[in-house]
Amino acid sequence: MSVLVYTESENGKFKKNAFEVASYASALAKKLGTSATAISFNAEDPSSLGAYGVSKVLNISNANLNTFNAKAYANSIAEAAAQEDAKTVVVSSSADTKFLAPLLAGKLKAGYVPNVVAAPESTSPFTVKRTAFSNKGFAYTQINSDVKIIGVSNNSFGIHEDSTSAASENFNPSLNDGDFNTKSIEIDKVVGKATIADADIVVSGGRGLKGPENWGMIEELANVLGAATACSKPVSDLGWRPHGEHVGQTGKPVASNLYIAIGISGAIQHLAGVSSSKVKVVINTDAEAPFFKAADYGIVGDAFEVVPQLIEKLKEFKAQNA
Repeated sequence: MSVLVYTESENGKFKKNAFEVASYASALAKKLGTSATAISFNAEDPSSLGAYGVSKVLNISNANLNTFNAKAYANSIAEAAAQEDAKTVVVSSSADTKFLAPLLAGKLKAGYVPNVVAAPESTSPFTVKRTAFSNKGFAYTQINSDVKIIGVSNNSFGIHEDSTSAASENFNPSLNDGDFNTKSIEIDKVVGKATIADADIVVSGGRGLKGPENWGMIEELANVLGAATACSKPVSDLGWRPHGEHVGQTGKPVASNLYIAIGISGAIQHLAGVSSSKVKVVINTDAEAPFFKAADYGIVGDAFEVVPQLIEKLKEFKAQNA
C-alpha cells in the first residue's frame, strides 16, 4: 500500500506544482508509515521526483496523452491506484486537476477534498485543513471513505527536498476509444512567458492604466522581475488584455509569492481570487481603494509616475547585484 501522487507535466517537463504535491505525498506517506509513488504522463525525467521523497514513478509513454484529457487521465490514475493498492491519492488544485478529480473520485468511490493547505492533523479520523468561503476562512474536513483524494492548494504546502532514489517504471494503462470521446481541437496559450499558475511573481493591471496602449510598463516591470502579467475582469471585458490573464474569483486564482496590483481598486471578486498570494502590493491614486485594506504594502500615487521609477530602481539593484 502506498500514497499515489499525480504529477503534472507539460511538454515533458514537470510543472512547479508537481514538486509541491510530491513533497506533500512524501510527508503524508511518512505519517502513514508507507511510501510515495508518483504517476506521470510522458515525463522526460520521471526519476527526478526522487529529490522530493518519491520512491517509485509510474511513467506513461503514450502520444495520445500528450494533451490533457480528463477522462483518459482519470482512468489511468485509477488503474495505477488499484495496482499500487493506494488508499490515498494526492493531486494539485490546478484547473485541469479540478476537472479530473471528480471523475477519479467517482471511479474510485473516493472522498475528494480540494484546496487543502496542510498535511493532515489527524489520520484517525483522517482530517484535513482546507480554504473555504473564497479563501476567507478555513474548514477542517473529515474524510471517511476507504479511498481518499486530496487536492493540495497551490503554493500552500511548499516544495521540500527529501532526496530518495526513485525507481522509474513504464506503466501502460488499459485505455480504449471511449476514453477519448472528448478531444482538444485547439489550445490557445501564452508562449515564452511565465504563466500565472506557475509564476512566483505576478504583476497585474486594472482600469487605472486607462487603455491597452499603456500596458508596456506592466510588461516591462514583469520582465525585470521575471513575473507573469495579469489583469482585472473589467480590463479583459474591455478587450484590453486576453481573458487568459483575468485573475480573480471569476477568473484564474493566484497563489504567488508576490502579487503587485497596479491601478486595481480591489473588487471583492478580485480580492477573493488573489488572497492566497503570500505578499500583496497595491499602487493606486485612491487612498480609499478597498485593495489597501487587503494589501501588505501600499503606494498611494500615480502609476505612470511610480512604476517607471520602480522599474529603474529594480534595474539598478539587479545591475549592482549581478
